[in-house]
Amino acid sequence: MVLLLILSVLLLKEDVRGSAQSSERRVVAHMPGDIIIGALFSVHHQPTVDKVHERKCGAVREQYGIQRVEAMLHTLERINSDPTLLPNITLGCEIRDSCWHSAVALEQSIEFIRDSLISSEEEEGLVRCVDGSSSSFRSKKPIVGVIGPGSSSVAIQVQNLLQLFNIPQIAYSATSMDLSDKTLFKYFMRVVPSDAQQARAMVDIVKRYNWTYVSAVHTEGNYGESGMEAFKDMSAKEGICIAHSYKIYSNAGEQSFDKLLKKLTSHLPKARVVACFCEGMTVRGLLMAMRRLGLAGEFLLLGSDGWADRYDVTDGYQREAVGGITIKLQSPDVKWFDDYYLKLRPETNHRNPWFQEFWQHRFQCRLEGFPQENSKYNKTCDSSLTLKTHHVQDSKMGFVINAIYSMAYGLHNMQMSLCPGYAGLCDAMKPIDGRKLLESLMKTNFTGVSGDMILFDENGDSPGRYEIMNFKEMGKDYFDYINVGSWDNGELKMDDDEVWSKKSNIIRSVCSEPCEKGQIKVIRKGEVSCCWTCTPCKENEYVFDEYTCKACQLGSWPTDDLTGCDLIPVQYLRWGDPEPIAAVVFACLGLLATLFVTVVFIIYRDTPVVKSSSRELCYIILAGICLGYLCTFCLIAKPKQIYCYLQRIGIGLSPAMSYSALVTKTNRIARILAGSKKKICTKKPRFMSACAQLVIAFILICIQLGIIVALFIMEPPDIMHDYPSIREVYLICNTTNLGVVTPLGYNGLLILSCTFYAFKTRNVPANFNEAKYIAFTMYTTCIIWLAFVPIYFGSNYKIITMCFSVSLSATVALGCMFVPKVYIILAKPERNVRSAFTTSTVVRMHVGDGKSSSAASRSSSLVNLWKRRGSSGETLRYKDRRLAQHKSEIECFTPKGSMGNGGRATMSSSNGKSVTWAQNEKSSRGQHLWQRLSIHINKKENPNQTAVIKPFPKSTESRGLGAGAGAGGSAGGMGATGGA
Repeated sequence: MVLLLILSVLLLKEDVRGSAQSSERRVVAHMPGDIIIGALFSVHHQPTVDKVHERKCGAVREQYGIQRVEAMLHTLERINSDPTLLPNITLGCEIRDSCWHSAVALEQSIEFIRDSLISSEEEEGLVRCVDGSSSSFRSKKPIVGVIGPGSSSVAIQVQNLLQLFNIPQIAYSATSMDLSDKTLFKYFMRVVPSDAQQARAMVDIVKRYNWTYVSAVHTEGNYGESGMEAFKDMSAKEGICIAHSYKIYSNAGEQSFDKLLKKLTSHLPKARVVACFCEGMTVRGLLMAMRRLGLAGEFLLLGSDGWADRYDVTDGYQREAVGGITIKLQSPDVKWFDDYYLKLRPETNHRNPWFQEFWQHRFQCRLEGFPQENSKYNKTCDSSLTLKTHHVQDSKMGFVINAIYSMAYGLHNMQMSLCPGYAGLCDAMKPIDGRKLLESLMKTNFTGVSGDMILFDENGDSPGRYEIMNFKEMGKDYFDYINVGSWDNGELKMDDDEVWSKKSNIIRSVCSEPCEKGQIKVIRKGEVSCCWTCTPCKENEYVFDEYTCKACQLGSWPTDDLTGCDLIPVQYLRWGDPEPIAAVVFACLGLLATLFVTVVFIIYRDTPVVKSSSRELCYIILAGICLGYLCTFCLIAKPKQIYCYLQRIGIGLSPAMSYSALVTKTNRIARILAGSKKKICTKKPRFMSACAQLVIAFILICIQLGIIVALFIMEPPDIMHDYPSIREVYLICNTTNLGVVTPLGYNGLLILSCTFYAFKTRNVPANFNEAKYIAFTMYTTCIIWLAFVPIYFGSNYKIITMCFSVSLSATVALGCMFVPKVYIILAKPERNVRSAFTTSTVVRMHVGDGKSSSAASRSSSLVNLWKRRGSSGETLRYKDRRLAQHKSEIECFTPKGSMGNGGRATMSSSNGKSVTWAQNEKSSRGQHLWQRLSIHINKKENPNQTAVIKPFPKSTESRGLGAGAGAGGSAGGMGATGGA
């Protein structure tokens, strides 16, 4: 199993190397010892965005890199020289560069584990040569623990790997709250407090200056994300509002930082304070973007310990950073380290493999003759150069040293427990068990380099103590960090006079001002009550409380002071309004016209023009028209229950009366004409009498009445309030769409039926001109109601629309059907005679038997010829030839000599019927025309049944018509209605 793990790690290492062939060769610092401690320091800056895939690290770093490497080396020297700490045991180290980048740190951690595993196998005698003898190869000693790395995100990645092999890890600046979870990071410890305490310190500062509305920025990664989450949670509990929270990579490009700054400016001038839970390079990116965008002085940055008092963050951009307040872990400078560090020279410092590179970078010169000579620098480094120039100690130096001492004291306690009374490493400690070492480390407590007690809680965290720093301009072009306060376990102390020279200079960063009249505080989703937007109530709402607008009930409106509601005056159509006046005038004129027509029809009820119009049905139509006009008054009157009943009855019934009678009339005409076109005489159509027509019309009307009554039961009419808009209240009847559509739908069916029959009878002979008037009435009515439907259902003027639609329909029926008759009665009495309303060129039938003789059958073609009579030229000559042909055909059925004087002939058939015709000679264009042809079909059982074909020339029309009327057997003959 162990060999399998070794193989897996080696393969992983080779894979990493293979995937990074372009990456630079990693340099390692070694210090020999009995026990080796690993360390990960960010000797170089992290790779830039375009070099991430190559894992090519950036420039060398002094404070986060070289100083920490030297602190590790010098601290181990001090420990080894202390006879009371790990006596007779020498601590060594292996220092690797993490470049503040997860991938590089993992690569270096794999090297730690590889060496540890191989050393473990050697201790157990599992490493042998091929011939079976013991191997003389001795690898490096195993790593018992790791110090670092600095970044929380990187530390999490490294811990996920180290804990698989029980290697304890002590961090000196990884403060993420996630690392406190021992279920996930069992072998992780740190000498710095969790970010939860730092977030608490930042919230306390925000509260102190009443900054209730701030923006938030954090570095992408575990450090920034967990810290910002803690800050936002605590802010919400304290009533502090976050305008918006943004995240960004610390090595992001200029465009990303510029875009972020533009977003921050969108919250100005309210959110002037920006809480930045960021790594140092993220803050520097923000400062650079401020300069590019000219935003210096627009924001006050409140930074976390990732910024602290680092000069590399503000170098060159001090003007943009002025006024910034930062949180710094309480860690006084370590004097003995400066005494050691400032004496270092590249000529004598050989154990730090990066020192020469750093020296050249620090002084921008070239070390001639040295292995790491950098030819890009033209100036040669001279011996007068010293590190004392502009020296600033790493702000976390004390924590680095405390982490190293923690590992030493943990090993010391372990040695005292496993090797009592023994100086040095006993067999019980070989190899060192990581689990036992972790237990010993958790119990460690000692006095740190700053004089504070170093100990660990159950999560492996240390107590929190912070200093509050303020970056100020101390003089002309001179800027520095000033200690203006402290935070120790929940207690904040601030020197306000040092931060703000005057109280008026205190930056104001508040969420909202008090709201004006008619406005409420609207709290944004996810934010607390301190942060609101003043939003005016809607026009129909009043201010219920400072957070709530309450809508007035329908029919009421807010008062002037917007503290309550008053009732809205109810509106309804009044007789004096323009639209009702127009509708009433129109209806009144229509009523007068209808009454006038009715009186005329009653007075002249026995005249042919009235009798031929089926006067009984006309009276029903006139009653429907009158009722339609009366509907206008019910519709416009102030709504009451009785009027609502009348409206529903009138609107449905008035069209039904008119169109039921019209359907009956048009259906009668259509049936008569259909029978007249048949070659064989049939029985008389049924239900053709006036009484039958009335019954049919009343049945159709009763159907509509039934629909109206059913709707009364389903939806009893009553008054109600209608709200076409929130500021309008109308008193109307409670007629629903169903109550309107159902009666109108039935009326529409009647209209369509009328239109259908009117269309079928549109080409009847001249005397049937009433059918044409009916057709025109129906076409116009269809147009009116097609226009009515969208206007009624798509507008708020339903009552007026209904008034005019009903009145227009009534007017069309009155004008098209009755005005022409009244005109004849009053203005053209000479046309009001029976001959004008009887059959002229149509067959009249009263034949009960459907059989016919062959002669009679052939004679039907004569009728068609007479229908086309009146043509001239070729047509007349054609007719004469056809008549002569039919004459010869008829003679074929007649014995010779049967035609007597006068040209009359009679033919008898075997079925008891006879055919008689007469011929009259008349010279016209040299042709013989048939002037009269009578065919008598006699049956033995009823000799009175006849069929008469009577085509007359215009000169003899009046006499022929009179005779035909007498034979019709019905008052008014066929006339305009086609009665026979």
